[in-house]
Amino acid sequence: MESDPAESATTPVTRAAPGGTAVARLPGGAGTPGQPRRELLFAIVALTMLMMAINTTIVATALDALQHGLQTSVNWAGWTITAYAMGFMVMLPVSGRLSERWGNRRIFLASAVVFTVASLLCGFANNIYLLIVLRMVQAVGGAGFTPSATGIIVEHFGDERDRYVSFFGSIYPVGFMLGPIFGGLFVQYLDWQAIFFVNVPVGVAVILLGARYLPRSDTAQRPAAQKTDWLGILLLAAAVVSGMLAASYLGETDVHAWSPTLLAPLLVSVLALWGFFRHIRRAAHPFVQPRLIVGPGFGTVNLLNLLFTGATIGALSLVPLYATNRYGLGALDSGTLLIAQGLAAVVLSVLATLALRRTGYRLPIYVGGAIVIAGFLLLAMKPVGAVSPYWWLAGAAFLIGAGSGILSPASRNAGLQLAPRRSSTLAALRSMCNATGSIIAISLTTAVLAASSDPGGTQAWVYVFTAVVLVVALTLVARVPEHHGAW
Repeated sequence: MESDPAESATTPVTRAAPGGTAVARLPGGAGTPGQPRRELLFAIVALTMLMMAINTTIVATALDALQHGLQTSVNWAGWTITAYAMGFMVMLPVSGRLSERWGNRRIFLASAVVFTVASLLCGFANNIYLLIVLRMVQAVGGAGFTPSATGIIVEHFGDERDRYVSFFGSIYPVGFMLGPIFGGLFVQYLDWQAIFFVNVPVGVAVILLGARYLPRSDTAQRPAAQKTDWLGILLLAAAVVSGMLAASYLGETDVHAWSPTLLAPLLVSVLALWGFFRHIRRAAHPFVQPRLIVGPGFGTVNLLNLLFTGATIGALSLVPLYATNRYGLGALDSGTLLIAQGLAAVVLSVLATLALRRTGYRLPIYVGGAIVIAGFLLLAMKPVGAVSPYWWLAGAAFLIGAGSGILSPASRNAGLQLAPRRSSTLAALRSMCNATGSIIAISLTTAVLAASSDPGGTQAWVYVFTAVVLVVALTLVARVPEHHGAW
């Protein structure tokens, strides 16, 4: 198993607390008398994950109201989502590196300030162009939450960090479910501005509580200050932005495989990505070490996260469209299908977290992956017997959620335990893999559906293809770094 040569600096040590109780802590004071309880620290960082998850889905619910409120086209209204996704993807690895260099607490609080202020300004935007720019600023803040929050947990939670990292991941499905509900209520009873204003009180609470209770990072544990690798950042940004532009054009009916509109950004993305990997292999101090992306253990975990988490999320997000196209379900019924998936993901993620030290990492990924595959195959099949299409699809979504919940804690910890000191960057890379997998799944599916005369039937075959890809991916689980117990 590959390990970081500097990991000894973060290995938990044990000392006796008053009263004789053993307290596990990291060098730097975590767990010392006077420090806030872990539950309080976790609640503070979990609030940001909940806020970010709600923000991911709430805007899509309000697109129609936003379009009419700002008197713009549906295409420009959709760019409020695209702009956020672009800014988020570009800033993820940057925020991970900044967290390691400047400290998780600083980046966490700075991200909360940027996200909260940008949310407030989004609500006051009076034209679509300003709103798009502000959404990109909001993404800069949102991208800093997961890396810095993960780093805070790893740095200050001692021998319980594996469990709290897993619990942290179970927050996202809750926000993913609440987003459409809040969005519908706000649009119906208030206005589109409310979908942004809702972040403000939560953000202010995070800033105040974080400034008061989050422990300061031990600067001695962070690498010495180095020059910022601007070339690496620019190459990765170019690859991400141009790749997303190509993906957004892929589903357009008037764009073909040989269209310059598609080929130009795709070529730029490929060349920039090639240049990025060439640069980080040669640079003395790259802002992302190559081994964290494709090295032994890390590469396997990243690819599995891209497929079993990212692509699964992307494929699931199109289930309401599938329900309408194939079975004629209404907007309300199709919109509630994913509630079962979210509930299953939350419950099974918690249970898998509690059992993780006994099961290790490979078994939950095998079992959860197999259940996800079964769920996609059931989605593709027509209902059997007297089961209605709604309950058939809800049951299939439930299975996918259950499988995702089972494998999520293991997939989160498998990379982190190899290099805890790089936890912020690893969390950023995991989020990038998730987002990339989701974008690929959605873009390819919508492109195929756009050319189909039977979109419902075609999407069923897309789910069969997804299941086949995941079956092949299961063969990689044997390469996942195995571990039992705390790390």
